[in-house]
Amino acid sequence: MLDSKIPAGPLEKKWTDYKGHCKLVNPANKRKLEIIVVGTGLAGASAAAALAEQGYKVKAFCFQDSPRRAHSIAAQGGINAAKNYQNDGDSVFRLFYDTIKGGDYRAREGNVHRLAEVSANIIDQCVAQGVPFAREYGGLLNNRSFGGTQVKRTFYAAGQTGQQLLIGAYQALERQVALGNVTMYSRHEMLDVVIVDGKARGIIARDLISGKLERYFGHAVLLCSGGYGNVFYLSTNAMGSNVTAAWKAHKRGAYFANPCFTQIHPTCIPVTGDHQSKLTLMSESLRNDGRIWVPKKKDETRRPNEIPEEERDYYLERRYPAFGNLVPRDVASRAAKERCDAGDGVGTTKQAVYLDFRHNLINKYGRTEASKQGIVEPDETTLVALGKEVVKEEYGNLFDMYEKITGENPYEIPMRIYPAVHYTMGGLWVDYELMTNIPGLYSLGEANFSDHGANRLGASALMQGLADGYFVLPYTIGNYLSDEIATKPIPTTHEAFTTTENAVNERINKLMGIRGKQSVESFHKRLGKIMWERCGMARNAQGLEQAIREIRDLKDEFWRDVRIPGSIDELNAELDKAGRVADFIELGELMCIDALHRKESCGGHFREEHQTPEGEALRRDDEFMYVAAWALKGEHDWELNKEELKYELVKPSQRSYK
Repeated sequence: MLDSKIPAGPLEKKWTDYKGHCKLVNPANKRKLEIIVVGTGLAGASAAAALAEQGYKVKAFCFQDSPRRAHSIAAQGGINAAKNYQNDGDSVFRLFYDTIKGGDYRAREGNVHRLAEVSANIIDQCVAQGVPFAREYGGLLNNRSFGGTQVKRTFYAAGQTGQQLLIGAYQALERQVALGNVTMYSRHEMLDVVIVDGKARGIIARDLISGKLERYFGHAVLLCSGGYGNVFYLSTNAMGSNVTAAWKAHKRGAYFANPCFTQIHPTCIPVTGDHQSKLTLMSESLRNDGRIWVPKKKDETRRPNEIPEEERDYYLERRYPAFGNLVPRDVASRAAKERCDAGDGVGTTKQAVYLDFRHNLINKYGRTEASKQGIVEPDETTLVALGKEVVKEEYGNLFDMYEKITGENPYEIPMRIYPAVHYTMGGLWVDYELMTNIPGLYSLGEANFSDHGANRLGASALMQGLADGYFVLPYTIGNYLSDEIATKPIPTTHEAFTTTENAVNERINKLMGIRGKQSVESFHKRLGKIMWERCGMARNAQGLEQAIREIRDLKDEFWRDVRIPGSIDELNAELDKAGRVADFIELGELMCIDALHRKESCGGHFREEHQTPEGEALRRDDEFMYVAAWALKGEHDWELNKEELKYELVKPSQRSYK
């Protein structure tokens, strides 16, 4: 059993007591310590800025040309915080409980309660940085609803919350760069972790412009490199998002936890053909003001606006009356799949459902605005026009994006949406201090196995990334670094650096030496097809066993027949991608092994053999109430380590949103 290092005492006091007793590093000694931060999205940028502000010497790495390009910018809908501005019953406990329940009771109580506690601090921090959160008429910060909750706790900046939050963290980071406390290495990709005497002491990075391998020392290494959704090829992730940093740590001995816990997002623009290389997300916040439906009549040929109200099936409202369109993402996604599988899908592919705003354009916003303007008995056209102006303020950029991609005006015609791979709850195993099982190696944000369990509630990814970087890691890292003060910087000529760099160089040369006939893209696309069909929204034992065989065959073929043009000592995007796809192939095998092992359904992991008569996920708490942390032993060989999940404050029960 793994030790999560959860502090003793009442749940609501654990974090406060921990902070009061953790070890500290005095300011003079902080200047002697060097910290490497890999990834500069929300988790990485906030951690690098906070640690540099404290006085540590920080080296920050990103493979983009600027931290501004981190995938964190793609988060649209908002960030949760338990401030109860709406006076609608929210509290730290309510946020904690919604997150635990939303994750289907597969997350640590201690971590999740800490996340809920610091959530309010995040908003204050970001407002102080100038993040332009939406405000009500009186000047107070506004909130909206998100899936899995019955209160308004999501703070937002139109449909570009992630971008605005990242700009805030980026400004804090760049301030430290200007002061000389952070050295920024852009266009650098970490390709391995250097272990000295059992501790993480540095990394090997590749300069993506020159192709040169470089060595960097750090008293501690922080991996903040995001999630691995691109293992499915088609996902809402940026094309560059990858698992390489976390996977290299895994191959050096770090445990990879719950890899099969993948989130499928319910509101994505549907796939249109084989030409696509990524999918575009429509924010979940749209479910706050939209109604999801399909025609009751099969093979419906009428346009959506021609279908009368009584011939529409608002299936989420029908099946889950208490939450309606605001059920959690895993529930909404499976419900959409179930309708499409039953033949009720819409669009040319029949793999879509409608997300309709007309009802709220007229009844919610239109009538309110008409009343404000003193318009008596407005007609429908007037109501739509008035409502449209209000909706533009909250979601305008999302509606514009949808129209540019599809050619349809969502103010007039319902959006067509379908589930797609989005966030990954699995990742490197970390304890309460965010340290992996390798001393000195930490993992933050989506790169770790997170605080979300088997499913992430909407608007909690931004919350976790900033909580880890600003308010958790700066405290917890002191427990480790206080014992490292006497450790002098290890020269990069050390044998461990040389050996690790040679291994990286050997792998790169092996890739370039294959000289096969098939492109890297073709292998990635084939892997994604296997993963989506066998380990996607629904899984079963037969399909997972087949997927494992197919992925192993694909791996053999990749290392035999991949074609990489160009050379090593130059800018070579195809070589960069080849290394990432090779890692994805190995990860895909572990994901299927983990999914096959977990003979239950929970959150985003839905085994067809384990469901209720109503088709809902059926957990098996007696056998699987643990974190599955896998250790790599050899090719195709992993060993399972378990961290038991104990619940003191909440009682695990069958999730119900009805």
